[in-house]
Amino acid sequence: MRGCFVTGTDTGVGKTVVAAAITAALHDRGVNVHPLKPIITGLDEVPREGWPHDHEILAAAAGCPPEKVMIVGYGPPVSPHLALALSGRSLDPAHLRSEIAAAGLRADLLVVEGVGGLLVPITDGFDVRQLACEVGLPLVIAARPGLGTINHTLLTLQAARAADLPVLGVVLTPWPEAPSALERSNRTTIEELGQVAVATLPYLDRAEPELLAAAGRLLPLDEWLL
Repeated sequence: MRGCFVTGTDTGVGKTVVAAAITAALHDRGVNVHPLKPIITGLDEVPREGWPHDHEILAAAAGCPPEKVMIVGYGPPVSPHLALALSGRSLDPAHLRSEIAAAGLRADLLVVEGVGGLLVPITDGFDVRQLACEVGLPLVIAARPGLGTINHTLLTLQAARAADLPVLGVVLTPWPEAPSALERSNRTTIEELGQVAVATLPYLDRAEPELLAAAGRLLPLDEWLL
């Protein structure tokens, strides 16, 4: 199975934008790429204009039905382990593994987007980092460009490397047209202290496949995945 696992330094840091940009750019090049959002929470929330739910954004980027992207969905906008408890349902991690493996057989490249950060619990005794380890794909880490991102990103790199998870790179988003001295310094510091390549994605005002593909072409996809 080839592809990447997109994680983040926190929730709301742009994981879906990064995953969808990668997917859209590859799809635009004729690559048989399949995105997966194994777990999604917050389905009860009304999406803001131009930004559907995560699995719908990913599906549009790949030109596939949304139901082919999401494996498990919950209504409340809470951590997945709490959403699971509130739902009264059960979740076997083996089910996630088998669904992801099956999707990997149907595509040349798989882009898997996690939920929250690496140490977010999915069920008792099973978190996102363990899922990433079992999926076996290298990480792309989405992070904010602003104040606080150095600590969050270096901690995420530390958590990944402690589990022997390879990291393709960090993506800072949304990256402004005219980055401040702080933002430029953050990028350089993360590269130097984290010993990792740092790419950027610009601000997008809506999640349209064409815009996502254009943004994705700014990433080193040939180096990472092809």
